[in-house]
Amino acid sequence: MIPRTSARRLETTLLSYSRQRLPRPHRLYSTPSKKTSSPASAFAQVQVPRPSFPAYLYGDSVAGDTGGSGSGSSALSDMQGFLKRGTPYTILPSPLPIDRPSSANNFLFPDSPTQDQLAVMHACLHNLYDVPRAKQVFERLRKSPSAEHLLDARVYNSFLEAYVEVATTKEPNDRSLWIEDAWQLYYVMENGAEKVQPTPQTYAIMLLAWLRFNSASEKPVHLASALNPSKLLSNLIARDLSPTAVITDRVISSSSEASQIIQLLSKSAVDMNLSRVVTELGQAEAIGCQLPDPLEDVPEVNPVTKLKTLPDVTPEEGASVPGTHVREVPFNLNNLRKHLAKVSLARRVLPEDVAARQKLLEESVYDVAVERLKHESQIFDELGLTNPSLRRAGLQRWMWDWYQKLSAHLELEIANIVATESKQSKPCPEKQLAPFLALIKPEKLSLITILEVMRLHGSGGVNDGMKTARALLAVGRAVENEYKAEMCKRNNIAIPAHARAGGDHGYFSGLGYRDLHARRVTAAKYMEDSEEWTSEWTQVLRVRMGSVLVDSLMKVATVERVAVDKNTGQEVREEQSAFCHSYEFVRGQKLGVIRLNPVVTERLAKDDLRETLHPRHLPMLVKPKPWLGPEEGGYFYNKSSVMRFKDSAEQQTYLEHATTLGNVELVYAGLDVLGSTPWKINRQIFDVVLEVWNSGERLCKIPPVVFDKPQPEKPENYHTDIKARSVYSQRLRAYQQDKANNHSDRCSVNYKIEIARAFLGDVFYLPHNLDFRGRAYPIPPHLNHIGDDLSRGLLMFAEAKPLGERGLRWLKIHLANLYGFDKGSFDERVAFVMNHLDDIYDSAERPLEGRRWWTTAGDPWQCLSTCMELRAALESGDPEGYMSTLPIHQDGTCNGLQHYAALGGDREGAAQVNLAATDRPSDVYTYVANMVNQVVEEDAAKGDRVAQMLVGKISRKVVKQTVMTTVYGVTYIGARDQIERQLKDRGDIPEEECWATSSYLAKKVLYCIGDLFAGAKAIQTWLNLCARLISKAIPGDRLEEAIQREQQKDGSSLNVLSRVRKEQMAAVVWTTPLGLPIVQPYRKTKRKQIMTALQTVYISDPNSPAEVNGVKQASAFPPNFIHSLDATHMMLTALECRTRGIVFASVHDSYWTHACSIDQMSAIIRDTFIALHSSDILGKLEAEFKARYADYKVPLASLRVGSFLKKLKTAGVRIRASPEEAAAIKSIHTSTFDPLIDVSETAASSITSPSSCPSNSNSNLTPPSDSNVDNAPKKRLTRRRPPRRPVGVENEESEAVEEEEESIDADMLLADKFIGLPALIPPLPKKGDFQVETIKKSLYFFS
Repeated sequence: MIPRTSARRLETTLLSYSRQRLPRPHRLYSTPSKKTSSPASAFAQVQVPRPSFPAYLYGDSVAGDTGGSGSGSSALSDMQGFLKRGTPYTILPSPLPIDRPSSANNFLFPDSPTQDQLAVMHACLHNLYDVPRAKQVFERLRKSPSAEHLLDARVYNSFLEAYVEVATTKEPNDRSLWIEDAWQLYYVMENGAEKVQPTPQTYAIMLLAWLRFNSASEKPVHLASALNPSKLLSNLIARDLSPTAVITDRVISSSSEASQIIQLLSKSAVDMNLSRVVTELGQAEAIGCQLPDPLEDVPEVNPVTKLKTLPDVTPEEGASVPGTHVREVPFNLNNLRKHLAKVSLARRVLPEDVAARQKLLEESVYDVAVERLKHESQIFDELGLTNPSLRRAGLQRWMWDWYQKLSAHLELEIANIVATESKQSKPCPEKQLAPFLALIKPEKLSLITILEVMRLHGSGGVNDGMKTARALLAVGRAVENEYKAEMCKRNNIAIPAHARAGGDHGYFSGLGYRDLHARRVTAAKYMEDSEEWTSEWTQVLRVRMGSVLVDSLMKVATVERVAVDKNTGQEVREEQSAFCHSYEFVRGQKLGVIRLNPVVTERLAKDDLRETLHPRHLPMLVKPKPWLGPEEGGYFYNKSSVMRFKDSAEQQTYLEHATTLGNVELVYAGLDVLGSTPWKINRQIFDVVLEVWNSGERLCKIPPVVFDKPQPEKPENYHTDIKARSVYSQRLRAYQQDKANNHSDRCSVNYKIEIARAFLGDVFYLPHNLDFRGRAYPIPPHLNHIGDDLSRGLLMFAEAKPLGERGLRWLKIHLANLYGFDKGSFDERVAFVMNHLDDIYDSAERPLEGRRWWTTAGDPWQCLSTCMELRAALESGDPEGYMSTLPIHQDGTCNGLQHYAALGGDREGAAQVNLAATDRPSDVYTYVANMVNQVVEEDAAKGDRVAQMLVGKISRKVVKQTVMTTVYGVTYIGARDQIERQLKDRGDIPEEECWATSSYLAKKVLYCIGDLFAGAKAIQTWLNLCARLISKAIPGDRLEEAIQREQQKDGSSLNVLSRVRKEQMAAVVWTTPLGLPIVQPYRKTKRKQIMTALQTVYISDPNSPAEVNGVKQASAFPPNFIHSLDATHMMLTALECRTRGIVFASVHDSYWTHACSIDQMSAIIRDTFIALHSSDILGKLEAEFKARYADYKVPLASLRVGSFLKKLKTAGVRIRASPEEAAAIKSIHTSTFDPLIDVSETAASSITSPSSCPSNSNSNLTPPSDSNVDNAPKKRLTRRRPPRRPVGVENEESEAVEEEEESIDADMLLADKFIGLPALIPPLPKKGDFQVETIKKSLYFFS
């Protein structure tokens, strides 16, 4: 009988010590152990706040908890309680200036040289490429304070494993030295001398070392320091580690060695009287011996073969010996057999065939691409198409030729690099490439390079190519990702299963949340232990790697161009480079670009693009891997990040820490819900799209194969009339841009069609991740439901549900919405559809041959899909019982304004965006458009030429984006650009007049909006002021250093303010109601110049701390905060829909489900919105700012910027000061602070100074003497514009001059005076009387 504790431990940690015979139990993911829930050791080494779960989450239940998914009211009660709890913060210290390193700074921002050394060290360890060199780097890093937080137990274990493997396989003469190094490193870990503790893998490696090299082995190494199995067992038991976890570690890959270790440990356990261990090991061995291979007795399947005649041999005069006949497996079947061999292996790990197929899709993409390219080339040869004119110069043929040439070239290039670096007497680890080029075979490197360069065509605003820096980074990152994917594949790691919908207690109850956390931590720990350690590459390393590969491709890749000689009419052929690189100037800056040969770009728009697609750009055939951590989830083997970072190590660090603390479980759960929605391709729509595509005509955003717009004619007076020349040049530029865009659009549509064709008949899934604001996006970029109308029209749910009476009504309403009739009541929309039934039937039955009514819709492809669905339902004989798979949308009305109105209780704003109950939907865009039309007509009547051009042309669509972004802080320039794009799309205003008309119209739109959104403006202003204050703040422990004068190289000192500005490093950070920390990434990043073989490129280093960009932090905070709220609302809705068994998908503020589930989802949307906005969002944000930045101080001098003080006063900010401090500030001859200062003799002052300051004139607020002013550093007299004064005030000029003079030295004298940031945060705007619960009565809140 196995003791209960042993059985539980065996159940949760037992993995396979024999890769073929002991499968890993899936119970691992549902029965977490206590050990794995401890925080990661990497975070434990830095003293940072560690908030625990709120007390609410530790309650066994909440009111109304039914112990299951429960009723809707119970789930809503759980959600409301969850949202009203105290949100746990993730708090980390702000980064320090780059010239002030510290342990906290090293934790947040490991410097790039250290990261480069780590990467070199890891590359040298891979396949034992150069272990001595790796050891040298390792010894150096162990002495470096900057690497202290990066060298964890996995790194140490990697060296232990490498030492043992080198002694076993590579260097028998130095075997004793390597084994001695291994034991010495083990003792360092065991003694805790370097803050690294042994893990089960450590003991597994050392047991292998003892087994292979003990005195009785075949290769004995006599070391007094070596520990026998009894002592190793004693040590691991003392650390409360499981012996089963040791013997099943991935480093023990041999079944015989695993069996011997079990026997050794069992004997030691008997000697030590450890009956529990004996039982556990005995059970493990029994299981390993009893589980048979399911395919062990299954015979091979005889393949279909074909006869192949070998070439004739030994030709004689007049006769020849015929070639022999052999039977060959045809290409496709042979390829299938090779991959099915992997499927049979995968079945032992992945229980379903479709999962094995997904594994093959990810792991063999490059092999399959090479086989296909090679096969097509062989077909050409076998058909005898040696005449170049008969050969189709297709993309696949070119890519096969490039692949062959590049593979051969890379072998020579890598050999040269290895030889060059081996000759260096003092190699610099940061500049070595040979170890990295050895990670992947040259054949695979060549294909990665080709696929990435082809994929990037048309990206970054370069029509016929790509930015050089982007291409080099992408290729380097692709090599890194492929190597890491290979590491995952090599260990055959099982994929965790998805948790049940809502678990046993729902998502929002205390028990449910803790269950989510326990499951994720256990699975994440298992995945980490099963994978080998890998190091992150720096941007510089990626660029250097990409440079070698792209440069090699450009040297060998050629194409043949064919043209007709105009004089002779003969065909001329010429071999040209497929790629070239050059520089061009964009907005005054020199930009390096890589361009494709025109014939290559032409083929990209026509040919089959399957070979250019990587699985990380494709949907998945199985449910995505659950998100277990920031880098663990989505695709099975191709690494994906849960958040899309852009050069911000700070964002990544916050997310990692929040994950460790268990603060983001519902965010991960929400992504899993979105990714587990099954999809399929709409075959009917696909057939129509394919027919249009093959016809080459332009139809509904499918671009024509040949650009169909005429080129502008050159005017006769081109050389004599400057205006005519300018107009023609402008029209020609627009024509060329439209032509280039047509080609790019055709390439994009080509990708969509190829992917849709590949997945016809399959059920597939779209893994999701987040942007930094928490908004969810599908990871596959080419075909997904967030894409354009064509993408959405091609997609439908894989699961069918009966329409029902209400579903049939919603299907009709959905069709009216897609057509553009979305501002009438629901009854009017149903009537619209019934009145157009003849057009709907004609569209569904004859989409291209009929009247094409559907092409006039706002979303034509989705409209056609709905026409077909409605016709099928009506013709089915039982419309209400028709099994529908079409997604039906519920869209918010200007969702940002909806959140603003709910936050501020704005009754008028709520009515404008359908939060209030009305008989008809409100449309704020049409309201503004009508106002603008009225103003334009008045101006046109007065003879305004620009207004006359716009009469009757200002539609709702023209002003929509500007109205929508007004509350996000859109500027006049932004509004002008938005309107200009809309006017160009209309096509009824001359190209040369679009700029003037958009400039005029932007002013009118902003004027008409005016105070339309006054409530939203007040909240926006409050958010903006908070962000400006935070970006000017300095941590309290940095004040003394902030006021020190900096010494320049020439010995002179800078003023105090320059140092203060360098210390202003705080970014705006807040926490969403779901616990996700949001970090605004806007900093004044410095770019680094990298010299490559191709070009000189400039890249930013995300590991280098940079001063915050205060302007961008402030302007971006309001929209980012609102986006984080709409993302939270979407996640809450997704989780609640999953709990109630409703299929759910979303496009930000557009929520999708089956027609029959719309009424349920509509109720959930309202419930989640009410629960979210009943949780005092702004009050919690204010409290978080005061807690997060409690010790931060704002320099008084930093407040004297423009009208900032005036805005603070208007917002209600007051500064408490003692009478002495107030008098001292006034003595500086500045009156700017007077309106804000409250003088009090009793209340504590808001103004503080560092505890000890250097003795200089700044420490005493006394008026400067004339001599002091003369000797003071010279400053510009026009630093600050004088404040505007009301018209009619006397002596305005003299007062303005006095104000300028006051500003000369005021900032210097205020430099050592600070105010606590919490004291400066303005009071919240007064909330209106609108009750958010009203939306339950609103029919058109989401519709």
